[in-house]
This record gives sequence, structure tokens and C-alpha cells, in this order.
Amino acid sequence: MIDQLSREERLQLLRFVCSFAWADLEVRDQEKSVVHKLVKSFELDEEEAEEVEALLRSPPDPEDIDPQDIPIEHREIFLEAVKAMIYSDGEISPVEAESFELLDQLIR
Repeated sequence: MIDQLSREERLQLLRFVCSFAWADLEVRDQEKSVVHKLVKSFELDEEEAEEVEALLRSPPDPEDIDPQDIPIEHREIFLEAVKAMIYSDGEISPVEAESFELLDQLIR
């Protein structure tokens, strides 16, 4: 299903995933691993991959992660990718759970 996303939609998905990695104010190795796997599977070029690496060093700007910008036909893909991120480190913080619930409500 991810192969249905355009290059810009893939970057948008990575911004959302990275924003959830930052939800508890710490990006853990397991979370970085999820992002790196997505970058590899998306076959991003060097500039795009560096943009994503920057998101692992500093959270994305809130203006760059507006749930209403997610195409309707891809919203389930985004929710599944974000869910993979929040489950990746084996613990779901209350902030992650609340943020996911809010995202789910906003895009369904």
C-alpha cells in the first residue's frame, strides 16, 4: 500500500512518524530503526534522507504535520505507520496514546 504514495506523500508520512517519535521528547533507537526502514523502503534520494535525519534530531514544525493535509485515500496507511512507531519501543506513553487517539479522530 505504501507504494501508492507519491514522493511528497512519503515525506509527509515520515514527518508524521517522526512527530510521534518525539511525542515523549526522546527518540529511541527502536524508533530510529522504524524511520530508517521506511526511508530505505521508500528509496529516498540523499537530500530527502537527510531531511528525515534532521527530523530525528529535532521535531518537525507543527505546520508541517497538519492531519487535514493527509489524502483521504491514504489515511489508513498513515495511521498504521504511526501505530508502528508508537509500538516500536515496547512502551506506549500516555502522550503517545493521546496523540494517536487525536490523530485517529481528526482523520476518520
